[in-house]
Amino acid sequence: MSSSQHYDVIVVGSGPGGGTMAWKLAQTGKRILLLERGDYLRRGRENWDSQAVFVDGIYQATETWYSSKGESFHPGLHYFVGGNSKVYGSVLFRLRERDFGVINHPDGISPGWPVGYDAFEPYYQAAEELFHVHGLRGEDPTEPPSSKPYAYPPVSHEPRIQELFDGMKKLGHHPFHLPVGVLLDEKDGVPLPESPCCKCDAFDGYPCATNGKADAQIIVVDPALKANPNLTLLTNAYVDKLVTDPSGRTITGVEVIRHGERLSFSADIVVVACGALSSALLMLRSGNDQHPNGLANGSDQVGRNYMRHNNSTVLAVSKQPNPTKFQKTLGLNDFYFGSDDWDYPLGHIQMVGKSDGVQVHGEGLPKFLQWLPEMPFDYIAKHSIDFWLTSEDIPLPQNRIFYKDDKVHLDLTETNMEGLKRLKAKLRGMCNDLDMHPHLFDRELYLGKDVPIGGTAHQAGTLRFGIDPLTSVLDVNCKAHELDNLYVTDASFFPSIGAVNPTLTIIANAMRVADVIAARLQ
Repeated sequence: MSSSQHYDVIVVGSGPGGGTMAWKLAQTGKRILLLERGDYLRRGRENWDSQAVFVDGIYQATETWYSSKGESFHPGLHYFVGGNSKVYGSVLFRLRERDFGVINHPDGISPGWPVGYDAFEPYYQAAEELFHVHGLRGEDPTEPPSSKPYAYPPVSHEPRIQELFDGMKKLGHHPFHLPVGVLLDEKDGVPLPESPCCKCDAFDGYPCATNGKADAQIIVVDPALKANPNLTLLTNAYVDKLVTDPSGRTITGVEVIRHGERLSFSADIVVVACGALSSALLMLRSGNDQHPNGLANGSDQVGRNYMRHNNSTVLAVSKQPNPTKFQKTLGLNDFYFGSDDWDYPLGHIQMVGKSDGVQVHGEGLPKFLQWLPEMPFDYIAKHSIDFWLTSEDIPLPQNRIFYKDDKVHLDLTETNMEGLKRLKAKLRGMCNDLDMHPHLFDRELYLGKDVPIGGTAHQAGTLRFGIDPLTSVLDVNCKAHELDNLYVTDASFFPSIGAVNPTLTIIANAMRVADVIAARLQ
């Protein structure tokens, strides 16, 4: 490939935001270049090896970043075609309708969005259909309005999770089937022979060796490449910087390092979707005389307002064995916006992938062993029921990613941890009535090996969109205020993050912005 080629659009990053953008724009017939810093994730038995995936972290980025306390860590990022979605849990929620407005928390305000839920609803529907989201409308009292039912039926609960579902209902709660993006065809709870997903125990947090997970590579990148010869994918292509014309208003070059060689490409329009943290770093690396503090950073907001949810993965011990394989089917939002003893939002509860003995051993749970000194790790894992708890954090300007002495620093002051604490207490309070021991134990490895609390799995907010160029980086169409041909379609644009998984909103927004760009290309 010649490095002097000019394209109609260059998309940087092949995850849900970039991959979806490339998929949709490729249908215009315009010449599109998709740049991915990683390569295809190889399929093999190690994809489902919990020692390799969770304990050794073989798919996790190897670079070293630094926390605000000066501690070094490996970010929970994954550089592959499909981005972080190669190992995500594939739960694809719409933000709640109220999440688009101002929400009060004890530690401050979650700001409103410059556009409302109505602007996203048709794109949410299209995103659910595209990514094979299996679900059931009407079970979750917090779900926002929708124009159609889910296109795919909910993933069935296995017997122990169905007991959990029924038990929560008896307690007066409203459990629901999680909206799962999966290529699954089942009958009576059993996957059909032709189903790509076999409902195994290595789905959540693992790469899928059978291509049954609805990740960006499987759903948008590969199909778009097959159907559109005008789309080109270049892997192992690290975008080092974006170059502007002398006025600083137009991106004229995309500089790439590939196998040690520096290449340069150009396009009429550039879309950045590297993930909120990496996109902000790209902007900061791309500063020039017209943008001395980083590209598009006249507001001094690039890299700031970082959010990642207050996430906690916990393990409860069932009094009876839990032989469930595909555990990620149940959610609970009864405490999403508050509770009878707390006027502020607590957050969201969902099932997470089933623990095995290797993971339990890798966590190193001293309290666990004090409580059950005679029980081996495999026994504990056999009785485990695993939950993911999410509460909202607030976008603070001092929570940011930046370069210092050529090293990446990530400053993070936690907010709203009281909500997460209370959410955990609500779950713990149900345990006895749900035939579980009243103890919850942290599964820290799920968030990434040597990753600080909360992880970087739900990264968002570093290039937020808004109406005022003084307080935001992007406009309402996710175009940089200060540049005429630069758009961003990962979770960087989020002004707040709610308390549900952000990926469906990323996909829906990429579709929304793709419509804007497609009209411009015409």
